[in-house]
Order: sequence, then structure tokens, then C-alpha cells
Amino acid sequence: MTVETIQQFSESVKKELDNNLVPFWHERIIDAEHGGFIGQMSNEGKIDPQAPKGLILNARLLWTFSALHRFTQDPRSLNMAQRAYEYLEDYFWDREYGGTFWQVDFQGHPLDDKKKIYGQAFYIYALAEYYQAFGETSSLQRAKELFDLIETHSRDQTYGGYIEVCNRNWTVAEDLRLSEKDMDEKKSMNNHLHLLEAYTNLYRIWPDAPLRERLKELIDIFEKPIADSASGHLFHFFNEAWEPRSANYTFGHDIEASWLLCEAAEVLNDQKAMSQAQDLARRLADVTLYEGLDEDGGLCYEGEAGQVTDSNREWWPQAESVVGFINAYERSGDPSFLNAAQKAWDFIEEHFIDRDHGDWFWRIDPTGRPDPAEPKVSQWKGPYHSVRACLETIRRLTQIEQG
Repeated sequence: MTVETIQQFSESVKKELDNNLVPFWHERIIDAEHGGFIGQMSNEGKIDPQAPKGLILNARLLWTFSALHRFTQDPRSLNMAQRAYEYLEDYFWDREYGGTFWQVDFQGHPLDDKKKIYGQAFYIYALAEYYQAFGETSSLQRAKELFDLIETHSRDQTYGGYIEVCNRNWTVAEDLRLSEKDMDEKKSMNNHLHLLEAYTNLYRIWPDAPLRERLKELIDIFEKPIADSASGHLFHFFNEAWEPRSANYTFGHDIEASWLLCEAAEVLNDQKAMSQAQDLARRLADVTLYEGLDEDGGLCYEGEAGQVTDSNREWWPQAESVVGFINAYERSGDPSFLNAAQKAWDFIEEHFIDRDHGDWFWRIDPTGRPDPAEPKVSQWKGPYHSVRACLETIRRLTQIEQG
């Protein structure tokens, strides 16, 4: 790929960020009546004013606006980040037991008060980004407090790793599912992936010795038992003793983990961790490229036993594939990865960008048709994957271009 082609790639990503994603998320989601942000918007832009508000969306909004402000210094991002931080602190933070509720209603009253560790991790991730953007010391203190709560109540002292879900008072919950489509098991790859991501961001601003050990332990856990040495994929669900309880895998998580593992090892500045992370990242990128990426550049959703079992494409695996393949190129120098990243971005541009209503479609079927029934904004649909992919891609391509 020539320098000119890399520049064009980067300019295309920046154009999408500036002209579509940033305006959509700055201008369309404020809940002027009840505070904070809306909980649900249809694909065509119709808002449900009484939709519940989820921790995941709100934490990801805090991360997004903080990251955008660090990148652009746009005062709109400052205002939106402050709005997100204040709403999370006012309505999601549990003043009796600590930690954040999973879901509140449109007026801010708790609907689901469980402490799902996946959600706690995203709040740490967002708080650390907010601190990096604005130097707000209260956000760093809150992130430290949440780290201590997770380590005290969720960490498995016998087998290592973290239990999925706690009750409001931090006792282990009976129903351990993150969502209805998940298995009722004590441990999952997804939970540990986003703890890895959160602890990485926290370590950037708080190089605490116990946090360092937990982050190194998470890399070890991904190397074994989460990674399946036979298939090259990541197992999804496990019992308490880390015995696999599922055989399927999602290509989006494989490629997302590949670059997040490298990021964690870099932040640690630890040679053993770096070697572990890079070896595993290469295996994950290889298997995603050769098994999951279609000829048109779209990343299929799910597979099992070496075969694609769900060929639909969702917005977040496409976003993660661009970053993951660029990361693989940076580590290996193999041009096939950089070409795959370009192809994946071309697929996003052609099929995912909604030029009528803004943002990206949730899902595209194998014929290229978007699913109009899926929302633009919901507890699970926000700007985190798409905006982060743009920011990471621009940064990494600039470094590649500069040699």
C-alpha cells in the first residue's frame, strides 16, 4: 500500500468521523426533558422518550465524548462529557453499596440494580478517559473505588478471574447472564475482555502495583484458558474452574481482543506480557482474516468448528476489524493485514453508513441489506465502537505514514 493510498484511507475515516458520527452523537441524543441522554432511537430516528437508560450506553457516551475532546478539543465534546459524567454520578451510582446500577428508567429511578461486572468495567474505562481529558480528580477517585469493589467482591480467589454478576449488595447473583442471549455461567470471555480494557486505561493514570498484577493476570488468562490453542479462537463461556461451556466464537471479539491485548502489554511495558500478547494477537488476526472475513470485506458474525454459522454483519465487528487488522500489520509488517483493514473500511463505507438518517446501521444481511428493525441508539448501540475505530485508525495510519 503506497503512502498516497494510506493518506486517502486516513482522510476517508476522518471525513466519516467529522461529517457523520460526531454531528449525530453531539446533536441527536440529548434528553432535554428528563436529563442525560435518550435511551432508544429507531433506525429512522424516532425517539422513545420513556425508554429505559442503560449503564453501557451511558458509560460508553462518557468515554466517547472524553476521547473526542482529547482528539479535537471541541467544546461540544467537553459539554457532552460533563453531562454524561454528572448523569452517571447522579442516577447510576449506588450511594448505599457502591458501584453502578445496570439500568434506570427514563426518570433515573433504578430498574435493574445488579452489579454486572461488565458494566462496572465500562464505567472504569470511561472514568479513566474522563480524567485524561479533563484532569477531574473525582473521576480518578471513583475509578479507584470501583476497582477495589470489583477486586473485593468479584475476583475468584481460588481459580482466578472474575464472576459475572453480583446483586446490589455485591453478593454473587443467581442469574449470571449479561443478557438474554448469554449462557448462565460464572465466567465469560467478554467480561474479562472489557476488564482488561478498563484496567489498561486505569493503569495509564494510576500505575498501582496490585492493578499491575491484575492486568498481567488477565493477559495470562487470555493466553490460557480463554484462547483455544486448537482452533485459534476465544472460548466464550466457562464454569467457575475455567472449563469451557461453549464451542462457538464471534469473529468480532477475536479481532477486538487481538489489539486490546497488545495495548495492555504496551501500557504495562513488560516484555513477557508483550511477547504473550503479540503471539496471541497474531493467531487471532490470522484466524479472523482467513475464516471470518468475506471476499467483499465484511466480517461475518459467528462461527463454530472452522465454519461460519452466522454470516450476518453487525456494525461493531466491522469497526473492530479495521483496528485489529491495522494492529496486526503494525506488529508483523504483513501487507495482507493492511489490505484487509482497507477492504473492511470500504465495506463500512459502502454498506453501513446511513446517509439518510445518520450514524451506522446495526446489522447488514449477507445480501447487503440493512435491518431496519434494529435501533440506532439503545442500551447496546452507541458510538463507542465506531468512533473509537475512527480515532484509532487515524492515529495508527499517521504513524505508519510517518514510518
